Amino acid sequence: MPQSIKKDAEERMEKALAALKRDLSTLRAGRASPAVLERLSAEYYGTPTPINQLGSITTPDSRTLVIQPWDKSALAAIEKAILKSDLGLNPANDGSIIRIVIPPLTEERRKELAKETKKFGEEAKVAIRNIRRDANDDIKKKEKDEISEDESRRHQDDVQKLTDRYVAEVDKILAAKEKEIMEV
Repeated sequence: MPQSIKKDAEERMEKALAALKRDLSTLRAGRASPAVLERLSAEYYGTPTPINQLGSITTPDSRTLVIQPWDKSALAAIEKAILKSDLGLNPANDGSIIRIVIPPLTEERRKELAKETKKFGEEAKVAIRNIRRDANDDIKKKEKDEISEDESRRHQDDVQKLTDRYVAEVDKILAAKEKEIMEV
């Protein structure tokens, strides 16, 4: 039975890692990527709607994003959402599409993005540690009637090794993203 607890913990830690990768992809690192706009929502007919559901987002070159809304009435809402965001981008509305030229990152903005990267990393580590706590609690419950104390301790050690492995993976991902951000 503790094997299923460890397997479940590993699956949940893998999902935490995937969430970290998804969050980090929304940070812009000087190159145009549609993932930068994933967190943004525009007020569309009174409902916050993700921008990627209001139109197609393409990257014609490495420094430009083009948003072509399916409904022309959404242009103003999309433009307003981008301006209100913390991305520091200036959209250009030509009546049918929105162009966003990604400016090169300043040293100050790079440092801000590196801090944000670390924040995402800490959130992922906390999630992984919470999963470890839940798994250890489940193992301790099994100790009372199904497994011995020694077996419980061994399973808890396995969960700790799993946790250490995923925390190291988070550190590796953060180091790679930070290197990408600080690249000039």
